[in-house]
Amino acid sequence: MNPHDLLHHPDDKPRFDYQARPDFKSRSDFKRCTDFKRCTNVKTLPAFKSSRLKLTWYAKTLFATAGLLLMLPLTLPLSAAESIWYRAGDPLNTHIDKLPKVPADYLPPDVLCAPVSAEQALTLADVANASLCNNPQTRELWSSVRVQAAQLGVAKSAYLPSLTDNVSTGFGYASPESGTRSNPTLNLSNSLVASYLLYDFGNRNATLENARQLLLSASASQSSTVQSLLLTSSVAFYQVQANMAALAAAREAERASEESYKAADARYKAGVATPADKLQAQTAYAQLTLARITSEGNLQNAYGSLANVMGLPANQKVTLASSLVNAPQNILEDINSLIDQAVVRRPDLIASEAQLKAAQASIDASKAAAKPTISVAVSNGLQDGSQLDFSKNSTLGLTVSIPLFNGYAPSYRIRAAEATADLRAAQRDRLKLQISLDVWTAYQNLRTALQSVTATEALMSSAEQSYRVALGRYKAGVGNIIDTLNAQSALATARQQQIQATLNANIARATLAQAMGALDNAMIQSLPSTSMTQLTQ
Repeated sequence: MNPHDLLHHPDDKPRFDYQARPDFKSRSDFKRCTDFKRCTNVKTLPAFKSSRLKLTWYAKTLFATAGLLLMLPLTLPLSAAESIWYRAGDPLNTHIDKLPKVPADYLPPDVLCAPVSAEQALTLADVANASLCNNPQTRELWSSVRVQAAQLGVAKSAYLPSLTDNVSTGFGYASPESGTRSNPTLNLSNSLVASYLLYDFGNRNATLENARQLLLSASASQSSTVQSLLLTSSVAFYQVQANMAALAAAREAERASEESYKAADARYKAGVATPADKLQAQTAYAQLTLARITSEGNLQNAYGSLANVMGLPANQKVTLASSLVNAPQNILEDINSLIDQAVVRRPDLIASEAQLKAAQASIDASKAAAKPTISVAVSNGLQDGSQLDFSKNSTLGLTVSIPLFNGYAPSYRIRAAEATADLRAAQRDRLKLQISLDVWTAYQNLRTALQSVTATEALMSSAEQSYRVALGRYKAGVGNIIDTLNAQSALATARQQQIQATLNANIARATLAQAMGALDNAMIQSLPSTSMTQLTQ
């Protein structure tokens, strides 16, 4: 149907009955009638009714058309993969749909993110994998990287032309009525415009480079946070193991104290010990019972923290596997080489370098934005209506946009970009210094922890022998209860120190790997899963 046909109602009739008066031969004669009495015989009532019907039909047509245009977006699903306004997929090859939730170096490709079973005995590697699969932090990081990948697509789209179709319609009612157009009037126009930016002094290139560097920074930040999550899960795993060993040691100390109390009570009943001996042994036994209860509570808290790191409810049961792997003693290397490796491998430093390059690209973009641009445009227009004659035109034009004065805003945008680049450079240098301190501190903590493990082994050996001798002397009647209780307390302290030293050694090794930027899946596999049996032997 021709759009012009819509401008005329099919049931339109003459508004005035000019044949009612023989002296009025046409509409113009009627309009020249100035004497009211001469015009009284004109049949105006049917004409007026037809005019109102015509006006009502035009209004309904206009409102129905506008309603359809407004309702069209609402008829599309909000989560549509594709529509006439946007495309699905990745047409500009930003790899946004291929970005992994967890980088391949941290989660083995053969690992399936299945729910954690309460009956499964988990190793350190299992805990780390479950944390990467279930912890919401990994999804947050993945979303952040995809945001930057989408921004890269926005920057790439500036190299493509734009195509816009402008459709407009208007409804009017003239008073007095035009001699050539009858009331009401309805006009329709359509303009199809295609434009392309030819040259902009490198603004698009700088914006694209900025987007690329920010995407690289987001990816490196993802690796950095994943390593922090691995360290947190490792610490939580070792805390559970340490609390299990501490509870076993507390139970052993409580058993030994109970044996001392029974010996004191037997000697008291035999009449060879004073009531003070029995009361002192009973007091020590009660104190160690309280320590055992505290250790049980600490273990449950450690289980809750471990489940939380794994992305599970704190009340979900978690079972850890026992392992007899001993921490190697010859893992220390030259500290200078470790710091050099950290400067190259730390993902947060890589992210900081990328942010600096992105800021430098922003300087170039700000400078280019203050310069002229050259664009080409092609348009094709159409106009028709009851007020306008039908017309059609096509144009091809070249546009040069020259910014002359913008209130010094471009100058300050450039200065802001330069200051931002200086800020990013200072942050990078500060991070370099912090990396060297992190590696140095972790190295010294690991060195101290390994030496402490060796020292506590000798301490445990002597404390056990001292306790056995003191208890034997007391049972034989040649020793006193004070020596027995002191030896018993020294043994319990030695056990706790050995547990803490082993815990510190394991955490320090994982911390050193994270400080070097090397805490990945391979490192997790090599870390020891110290069992309760190891720590209490």
